[in-house]
Amino acid sequence: MKFGTVPLSEAEGGVLAHQVRAGAVAFRKSHNLSAADCAALAQAGVNEVTIARLEAGDVFEDEAARLLAQAAAGSGIRADPAFTGRANLFAQDKGLFVPDVAAVDRFNAIDPGLTLATLPAFRRVEAGEMVATIKIIPFAVPGSLVETGIAGLGPSALRVAPFAAKRVAMLSLRLPGLKESVIDKTLRVTQERLAAFGATLALERRLAHRQADLEATLAALDPEAFDLLLIFGAAAIADIRDIIPAALVRAGGRVVHFGMPVDPGNLMLLAEFAGKPVIGAPGCARSPRENGFDWVLARHCADLPMAASDIQKLGVGGLLMEIVSRPQPRAGMGGVEREKIAAGKPGGVAAIVLAAGRSTRFGAQNKLLASYQGEPMLSHVLARAADAALDPILIVTGHEREQVEAIAENAGRFVHNPAFAEGLSTSLHAGFQALPPEVDAAFVLLADMPRVKRETLDALLAAAVANPAAEAFVPAYSGHWGNPVLVRRALFPAFLSLHGDQGARKLLQTAGDAVQEVAVDDPGILADFDTPEALARADQ
Repeated sequence: MKFGTVPLSEAEGGVLAHQVRAGAVAFRKSHNLSAADCAALAQAGVNEVTIARLEAGDVFEDEAARLLAQAAAGSGIRADPAFTGRANLFAQDKGLFVPDVAAVDRFNAIDPGLTLATLPAFRRVEAGEMVATIKIIPFAVPGSLVETGIAGLGPSALRVAPFAAKRVAMLSLRLPGLKESVIDKTLRVTQERLAAFGATLALERRLAHRQADLEATLAALDPEAFDLLLIFGAAAIADIRDIIPAALVRAGGRVVHFGMPVDPGNLMLLAEFAGKPVIGAPGCARSPRENGFDWVLARHCADLPMAASDIQKLGVGGLLMEIVSRPQPRAGMGGVEREKIAAGKPGGVAAIVLAAGRSTRFGAQNKLLASYQGEPMLSHVLARAADAALDPILIVTGHEREQVEAIAENAGRFVHNPAFAEGLSTSLHAGFQALPPEVDAAFVLLADMPRVKRETLDALLAAAVANPAAEAFVPAYSGHWGNPVLVRRALFPAFLSLHGDQGARKLLQTAGDAVQEVAVDDPGILADFDTPEALARADQ
């Protein structure tokens, strides 16, 4: 191919390298100039143009892209018509995108004029989703390069492995401290996950977290009733000799691999039982947020079983804690999209309810248990957190722990702070340290502020969506800061540096532009009750 600037008189038959305008008419890049085109350009005062001219054996960019895309497209892939040297490829099926990585690398090493970009390997795709693009850089390439490219790609360099209609069995192990509601939620999350992979839950069993019970349950299973077995322990699998792997081996199964270089998802077990794959789920699999469990489950649902070596190759790209990934919609939050809260990252919004204080100024009674509008003060705060669909709700206890837990039973998860007498900072430490890794933002709520409105929480959430750069959001009424506050994960470590009776206010006041003040029409953000008289006046 020849390329360069030529007098207009020599441009006929050439391919324009740049857009050129002739009066009201614009000739786009890649346009093949005719005699009439050249005449129009001359009349408009154009004297020279930059063109490309094909030589013998050259293949025009669109034709080259078409031929290469056709060669690359394997099963479940279609290629759109080429345009300006680009041919896009799309999934025809719902499943996992499976590129031949070595073939793609070979192709891109042939010549700078040939390029192929794809989605990451084993990315879940929907029918109609773009999975790859071939771009020819110059306006034409030698036909020999196209032939080399086709040979380098080989047969079916790109394909989509469709999801099969897998029948999945699920075993959930119980301990006395594990609430049934946690298992119920895990069941719902798992069913949603399976539906995304085209699978269904064929059977579910719940049993004690004991090796003998699991062995007996496995022995009673009908292998013809399921294609894949999921086991959720009441506690994480800590060792290859732990209850779940040990029971599988005793029941006639085998361990394929324990551990995974994906975070969240490290403590995952891959095994076989009765000729069927088994996944011992890590704790993060109870969350709808993407984690390593999703990757392994998706592979098996697409009939792409994994060996130990496949698990070991997941390290690069396996740090999921801080990356943007597929949204997992959650209910509630007054219409605010939860996935946008944490600077555009999908993730949970939790509540840390500080309920450990001694309330010494209130007298002999623990003020959190005192009645306000017919219910304990603490119950109002927990109701606001539940109304806003915050998850998880962590209730930090300390003083009169048993009484507080009795009032708050089933309202959240308790985190006991044995050092509560040393000051507020110790309860903040306990709360932030107990947050699961999938949580990207958290409210800090004071248990003695029952008049905070639900709309205030919604306003803080909306501010987080609108301002992804800020790390904390503080409500203000008539110019005065109040509580609760909403904090993103980037600021979590700062709370662990507090000491004594320091609370969030001092930290946020020194955080500068990282903190956004949110004006609210809610005097309740300033109203706590340190004496029975103050509470009585407010309750009238």
